[in-house]
Order: sequence, then C-alpha cells, then structure tokens
Amino acid sequence: MVDPLTSDPDGVRPEPPVDEHHHRDVRGGAARAAVFGVSDGLVSNVGLILGVAGADPAPAVVRVAGLAGLVAGAISMAAGEYNSMRVQAELFEREVTLERIEIRRNPHVETAELDQLYQSRGVAPAAARALAESVMADEELAVRTHAREELGIDPDELGSPTGAAVSSFAAFCGGAVIPLIPWFITSGVAATIASLVAALIAAVVIGVVIARFTERPAWRVAGRQLAFTAVPAALTYTIGSLVGVNV
Repeated sequence: MVDPLTSDPDGVRPEPPVDEHHHRDVRGGAARAAVFGVSDGLVSNVGLILGVAGADPAPAVVRVAGLAGLVAGAISMAAGEYNSMRVQAELFEREVTLERIEIRRNPHVETAELDQLYQSRGVAPAAARALAESVMADEELAVRTHAREELGIDPDELGSPTGAAVSSFAAFCGGAVIPLIPWFITSGVAATIASLVAALIAAVVIGVVIARFTERPAWRVAGRQLAFTAVPAALTYTIGSLVGVNV
C-alpha cells in the first residue's frame, strides 16, 4: 500500500530533503579583523619580546617591552581597522548617493541600463524590460539593485567599523599576550625558550582554526602561519643578540 504522505501519485517514494548549505556572514569585517589581529599580535610581540630578550637585559625590561608592544599594537590595530572601514563605508555611501541622484534625474536611462544588463544575462527582451521597470518602480529597490549590479556594493552590508575595531583590539591582545606569559613566571633562557615554544604552538593552532573556517588544507595554512611566526622571531633575536644592551 502506498503512503500518500511519503510518495507521489505514481507510488514513487521521493528522495529525502537535502540540508541546504548555509554560508557564513563574512562581509561585516569582524572576522577579517580578528584573523589579522590575532596573527599580527602574536607575530609582532614575539618578535619584540625575543628581540629584547636577545640583548640579555633584566627580565623586567622584557616584560615592560612586551606589555608596551601589546597595548600600543592593539590600539594601533583597532584604530587602523576603524579608520579603514569607516573610509571605505563613506566611499561606498557616496557612490550609492550618486546612484540615487541619477535614478531620480534620469529614470529612463537607468531603466534602460537594467534592461540591457538583464538581457546580457540571457533574459528575454520583453521579460528583461518588465523586470527593469518593476525594479525601478521602487526607488529603494532600484538603488540597491543598481549599487549591486553596477558597483558591486550592497548598501545594507557596508560593514561595521566599530565591530571590526573591537574584534581587532581583542584579537591582537589575545595573540600578543601568549609569548609574554612565560616572562611573568620565569626568566632568562627558560623564559626565552618558553616564549618561543608558546608562540609556535599558538601559530599552529591559529593556522588550524583558519584552515577550518576557510576549508583549506590544515597542514598548509598551519605551516604558513608557523613560518610567519618563527622567521621574525629568529631574526629579531639574532639582531638583539648582536646588538646587546651595552652597544
């Protein structure tokens, strides 16, 4: 007997529904700021700490240098993220405003532009014209459509400068504090080695997390992050050792 709830009239059982793939929202700027922030915090501060440690000063000097690098770097990153996203949003808003003015001044021209655009994508001429006129009948819809189609801008998704700044600040602090922690527990060679090891482990973890979000090979992303951390640390430690505190 055919179950009418699970089969069609011909008695064929339909395929079970497939879960729809949901895309992550990566347009706000916070995710990018967090990735840059934690990576930059780790790399810059381990380089600073090991560079100072290589000169063999008192442990307190290394701690102060590390704390100064953490605070200054986090503020700088947050300010840079806020300013860059604010300027970007203002530029986009200006373009959207100009598009709105053109739609009000020359609606027929803007309608023709949409008409040609839809036809270029394979829509039949009559349907393209009808679709263009339907869009242009609503000014807000027309502005959003022209902004997306002509400028590649979504007026509703310009990003949050404040969110990016906060994310960048917190992420930078999280990355920068890792190589600094050993210097509050021990000192000398032990702290230097522990700081480097902690930074390298954190680099691998960051790489694996990034790989998970971007669906890239973990070994490749983690290896890249490891190299970006180890090379600056080695260079700054070598420079610090050559210069020393007495030069």
